[in-house]
Amino acid sequence: MSDGRLSLPARLCLLGWDAARPPSGATVRLPGLVRAGALVELARKGLLRDEDGIAVPAGPDAVAGDAVLDGLLELVHESCPHPWRTWVTLRSRVTLDAVREQLVAGGYLRAEKKRVLGVFPSVEYALGRAAAVEALREEVRQVLRGPLPVAALAERDAAVAALAAAAGLFAQEGAAAGRRVGELTERAGEAAPGLGRIVREVRAAVAEAVRAPASL
Repeated sequence: MSDGRLSLPARLCLLGWDAARPPSGATVRLPGLVRAGALVELARKGLLRDEDGIAVPAGPDAVAGDAVLDGLLELVHESCPHPWRTWVTLRSRVTLDAVREQLVAGGYLRAEKKRVLGVFPSVEYALGRAAAVEALREEVRQVLRGPLPVAALAERDAAVAALAAAAGLFAQEGAAAGRRVGELTERAGEAAPGLGRIVREVRAAVAEAVRAPASL
């Protein structure tokens, strides 16, 4: 995809950002979607593994060399064991905040300081590189629709598309579209042993969060 330097959670954060305005569902959808990307990234790197459906750190000294991923890895280390689906939403805003800081540093987002009611300091975020984000969106559309066969796609690109589709970021209609997403999900899991189950679990959790009422 356009910028290979961007991690899975960073790409998913940008995909969930409306080029004109933050999406109305951002506070509900983005944290879980971004966290799902971080979980898959850590599993791809072998830093999180699956043990009977539980996310388990690979070892006490494992590091990813990325502030977002290492922050999540530390959180998993310090917490009680949880299934993958639980980790998609548990304290997920922590991961979203860390990803936004990275994207601001890279110029993809702008942090704009404001005051609520003219008194309380606040920060709002806006796209800083809208053209780059639109290029990313177009590439994901192509992954979801073809023409390349799924087997010819990179596993990371398949993971981005499958998770973005689960979050409802791209319209998917018809049996053919559903089959394509299923194939992308399987392709995303081919990068490492046991990764397929992890991708399916976190993708299901993202889809459930989208269907759930906003108040939940």
